[in-house]
Amino acid sequence: MTRLLHVVGSPRKERSASLDVGRSFVDEWVAAHPGATVDTLDVWETELPAFDGPALEAKYAGLAGIVLTVEQQKAWAAIRALAERFKHAGVILISVPMWNFGIPYRLKHLVDAISQKNVLFTFDRKTLNGVLGGRKLVVVAARGAPLGGDYPEKDFDHQVAYLRVWSRMVGITDFEAITVEGTLFGPEADAAARGAARATASKLAAALHPSQFNPNY
Repeated sequence: MTRLLHVVGSPRKERSASLDVGRSFVDEWVAAHPGATVDTLDVWETELPAFDGPALEAKYAGLAGIVLTVEQQKAWAAIRALAERFKHAGVILISVPMWNFGIPYRLKHLVDAISQKNVLFTFDRKTLNGVLGGRKLVVVAARGAPLGGDYPEKDFDHQVAYLRVWSRMVGITDFEAITVEGTLFGPEADAAARGAARATASKLAAALHPSQFNPNY
């Protein structure tokens, strides 16, 4: 049975629009696939390894082909442990709010920590090859106000666009985004946006089948 990894990018808990819609996807996935396994990685509750000191030294020691020290090995093991959760998943769901046109710093921290050579990708002088091929990435993106007008999406979306680029970097080409916009325009607008997005998320989760995904792992 394909494992679903749900990465929670919002600290707002029950008030979070992205988490609200994300849970609709998870609930439908579990209902449609008895025995389904769900791994939840909340970036606000997970201890994320600092990427400095021994971790940074381990990165460049590895790139140079130098044997890691015990301290560096320990730091790199923590990074690999987080990355393994992505490798074990066939479907990855990221629930994320838009902060300053981008993503919250804790989610960026996670991405920066695990996106390493020989962890989530390999490369030589000509090509970069992600190792997460065969998986699907679904992003639930919440925005207090819709993009457009003086803030065109093509220029100001560093939320979905960033995660789309990251997914390609690590080898995922099956990418889908569900947006929840206008959540700060009052209770009625918020409820309407969430309701439409929940319906879309549930429909998508029900339509997916584990046999569609063949993770390279």
